[in-house]
Amino acid sequence: MFSFLLSFIVSASLTLIIIRSASLRGVDADFLGVQKVHSRAVPRIGGIGIFAAVLITASVSVWREPTLSLQLLPLLSCSVLAFAGGVTEDFTGRVSPMWRLILTMLAAACAYYVVDARIVRIDGIAYDLKLPYIWITLPLTMLAVAGIANAVNIIDGFNGLASVVTICMLLSLAYVALQVNDVFIVVAALTVAGATAGFLIWNYPAGLIFLGDGGAYFIGFMLGELALLLVMRNPQISTWYAALLLIYPTFETLFSVYRRVFVRGRSPGMPDGIHLHSLIFRRIVQWAVGRKDARALLRRNSRTSPYLWLFSLMAVIPATLFWRHTLLLILFCLLFIGSYVWLYVRIVRFRSPRWMILKQKD
Repeated sequence: MFSFLLSFIVSASLTLIIIRSASLRGVDADFLGVQKVHSRAVPRIGGIGIFAAVLITASVSVWREPTLSLQLLPLLSCSVLAFAGGVTEDFTGRVSPMWRLILTMLAAACAYYVVDARIVRIDGIAYDLKLPYIWITLPLTMLAVAGIANAVNIIDGFNGLASVVTICMLLSLAYVALQVNDVFIVVAALTVAGATAGFLIWNYPAGLIFLGDGGAYFIGFMLGELALLLVMRNPQISTWYAALLLIYPTFETLFSVYRRVFVRGRSPGMPDGIHLHSLIFRRIVQWAVGRKDARALLRRNSRTSPYLWLFSLMAVIPATLFWRHTLLLILFCLLFIGSYVWLYVRIVRFRSPRWMILKQKD
């Protein structure tokens, strides 16, 4: 709790300073993109405050508990590559998605060797699959961690969406780590969650600052690494716990790649406006009805995220409750995937469930 509160206070303070001192650099003033749902220029460098808060809190934690220095600060050192690629894009707009992905994969490779964060097993119902060879474990680990970081960036489309989803996941990691007495994971998860919460109070609902690619890639990298370390260091935790915990952003990414490549015949890196959160914004929150001024747009933006918060909890809650039980975790993974596809198809066909429709009174 000390780590959470300290990182929250530091992040909230630094983020406020960034908001008040933001110049034209690092500001999102593009209102015409397919994924843009804001109507005024907003700083998109919230990741700087989060990264700085985590670094300061980690330093204090290491001072209070020196044994944490063996993993916490080395892991943060590895994360610099992922963070740097994202924050450079925030300032310049010239770092392609491919280069950001490559830098995050290199960060995962560093963590593979520095803190031994590697995928060495996949649990099964009858037996566990061991992965003893580096030519399998290294690329698999790099792809998995980079994929999670990119997935968090993809769901970062509305005020508070990515922040609350990742905070819930980090709190779940801290809870499960506490059950198995993994102090490092507890401290690291609460530190990142607290820093993200400190940013959140300025991001939701008013949208005074955006997470940016730097923040999304940093949080996503830390989330992926901590989930990986937790399940690999503690064999009593099923690997399917991590799969279910992270399934919302992961499946959103995989489904987007399938939709772009196989359905629309486009590049998987080409942005579009038909992610699940975008469809909920346009077809359930009913932004096209009523006033279209900046204030009304902000209200509809903030009303979109709670739908996805609740949807992601369909995975986070059972993962947290059944972290030992592989069969149940697999069944909940299948249930989530089925629910996602069913909901997406219903919304695309203009047959959204009536209980989801939110009438606007603007």
